[in-house]
Amino acid sequence: MSITVALAQINLLVGDITGNARQVIDCAERLRGQADIVVFPELTLTSYPPEDLLLRPACDARVSRALHDIAEAAVGITLVVGYPAMRDGLRYNVAGVLRDGVLEAEYRKMQLPNYSVFDERRYFEPGANAVVFHQGGVRFGVTICEDVWFDTPVQRAASAGAQVLLNLNASPFHRGKAAEREELVAKRAARFGVSVVYVNLVGGQDELVFDGGSFVVDARGTIKHRT
Repeated sequence: MSITVALAQINLLVGDITGNARQVIDCAERLRGQADIVVFPELTLTSYPPEDLLLRPACDARVSRALHDIAEAAVGITLVVGYPAMRDGLRYNVAGVLRDGVLEAEYRKMQLPNYSVFDERRYFEPGANAVVFHQGGVRFGVTICEDVWFDTPVQRAASAGAQVLLNLNASPFHRGKAAEREELVAKRAARFGVSVVYVNLVGGQDELVFDGGSFVVDARGTIKHRT
């Protein structure tokens, strides 16, 4: 049995939680019957970087409503979506696995960048645990952006049984960045014996430009697909 994974390299708007959720639902409706899994960028619902929007209580309520609507659309298709989430009084950068009308699992980003244009430690707590789900006999792990630049998150996913790693990104452009990403992810894939599906945001936010450049690398470190 083959599994089709769609890379939703889409242009999202910071703060437009309702509109961003609508894009997710539209993708689900359009790809149902064509793809088994659809992977979206990091912090899909708020887009990136949401900054102090995250500190508003209304943000959490709006994200929760959006997730409910997306879960209802996730029938006959698996959606891997990024969003901020308050759990046990702490805020995390999360990737949720939604299918069959429910939020089945949540992965919490482990590596929080805090340099250059990134300020994630101001807003988020780091996660610690791998998340692996099954689809059609294949074991899929989940990581978020910076995680794949370090051994530990990938190693934990592989140790938990992941064969394919779904990596959600909001990685801004600079000269030479595309080649840098591909080289690093290919090395990580080969080192831990997992294929990696790398999905990046596209578009602009203030001084940041997100160039997409999504790709798939196999467990030997060979690039198999670029978007």
